[in-house]
Amino acid sequence: MRTCLRIATPAAAFLLASFSIGCSSVGSTLGFSPPQHKLLPEAKAFRESTPPAGPRELAKILHPAHVVEPGDVLLVQPVELDSPVRLPADQTVLPDGTIDLSPFGRPVVAGKTVADIERDVQQLVKKQAKDAGTVTVRLIGRNSKVYYVLGEVNAPGVFPVTGRETVLDGIIAAGGLTRKASERSIVVSRPTPPDGCRIVMPVCYPQIVQLGDTSTNYQIMPGDRIYVPSQTLTEGLFPRRQKPGPCCGPQTNCAGGGCATPEILGSSPAPAVPAAPTPMAATVGRPEPKLPAVAVPAVLPIPTVPDR
Repeated sequence: MRTCLRIATPAAAFLLASFSIGCSSVGSTLGFSPPQHKLLPEAKAFRESTPPAGPRELAKILHPAHVVEPGDVLLVQPVELDSPVRLPADQTVLPDGTIDLSPFGRPVVAGKTVADIERDVQQLVKKQAKDAGTVTVRLIGRNSKVYYVLGEVNAPGVFPVTGRETVLDGIIAAGGLTRKASERSIVVSRPTPPDGCRIVMPVCYPQIVQLGDTSTNYQIMPGDRIYVPSQTLTEGLFPRRQKPGPCCGPQTNCAGGGCATPEILGSSPAPAVPAAPTPMAATVGRPEPKLPAVAVPAVLPIPTVPDR
């Protein structure tokens, strides 16, 4: 009996140590570790009560004319190659809203569109150089209009808005979701004034990527925050028991004839498909079709070869 106890005690200690060492890694895999990125109760309440709204993947809108702000990059140059005017080509808008045109001064460009800036620069240059010709201004760096992707993504950061991005584009630009991401709790929050109504929109990621559902694949606007929370303990242990959320309702199967019209989907009616040829087995036992008679001469003429 004592021998058994001596053998069992080291074995039990070894098993206990192995369990305690592996507990952290197993627990991290199964979701026992506390989530690093939690969704605020207020954000969760807004997410569950806010219906999907705004421009989306198949109903995008055009952004208004870009208003230049500090950080944007402008290209200022004369049109004529032989123009006597020499200007610094790439101009980054300074924090005070100006650009440096060397001998022509530092005009304020922040808060103006590119067309307005081009008109002002043209007038400024012509005052000092009568034969300056035409000066053009182009926007080559949209650094002031950005959106943010935060939380459980592989490469969180700040990304420029070009006008065509959706939530799916933003998540892909941030390297995709991590293993700990809560796919059913993603939100898009839109900046609002301190005393304004909060805009927190739900994102149904599984429906977007697996079913092509565009109802929550919103078009990104400047200042948007895409936030991906971490999985909770119950999500890690029982992923299939989670509620689908306010936007992840039942999907429509087009095979049943209940989907949207082609105009809404942006597609055209399918062309008519020609009838398939009759299978060979179906022709067995049928009389052969009669071919039209062709007149063939009884004797074909033999060509003559001239003597050499």
